[in-house]
Amino acid sequence: MITIPSGRVTLSDRRTQRTWPVELGPYRLAVFPVTQAKYEQVTGQQPSAAHGDRLPVEGVSWWDAVRFCNALSRRERLVPAYRVDDDGEHVEWDPSSGGYRLPTEAEWEHACRAGAAGARYGPLDEIAWYRGNSDDRIHDVGGRKPNAWGLYDMLGNVWEWCWDIYDAEVYGAYRVLRGGGWCDEHWSCRASVRRRSHPTFRIDDVGFRLARSIVS
Repeated sequence: MITIPSGRVTLSDRRTQRTWPVELGPYRLAVFPVTQAKYEQVTGQQPSAAHGDRLPVEGVSWWDAVRFCNALSRRERLVPAYRVDDDGEHVEWDPSSGGYRLPTEAEWEHACRAGAAGARYGPLDEIAWYRGNSDDRIHDVGGRKPNAWGLYDMLGNVWEWCWDIYDAEVYGAYRVLRGGGWCDEHWSCRASVRRRSHPTFRIDDVGFRLARSIVS
């Protein structure tokens, strides 16, 4: 993981035409999405459609990602970031915890941009696996160029679950996905693009990346 500097990012919603700024303190973010090898090491499970140790894990729901974060925290003797009710349907995030968690979408976009103001942090064919160059398949993490802060695959390869609810008024419990995937057209692989899905949804182009809060 690397430390992401503090900053400010402006999010936007196409449906409501609303924009809102978010101030961020420093936090830590994984250089790569979680790989299949890491996921199996922690959970003993292999949910992905295509198999390979360095492929990003996919076929994982938002709930799977939350439970993985807590399991890895316990494995490394960190206080889990999430408190999950016994019914397994309600979760709270403890911001004072230094355990593993999902990034917020503001954290994700700030880290993706890495100081760049445009739609992408570099030429798309150099930084991302997407429909135009993926040969209709997922690829090992780290195969394209990183952004200015050393983060790989922020765009393309797999969409990444974020902590946030997308739009509770219209979509209820649906959570935010960011980044675009290996089978998406170029317009979906931009720093500002937001996608949504139900937290139980699993498909072969959705994975996740780990974050941690910096706590005293």
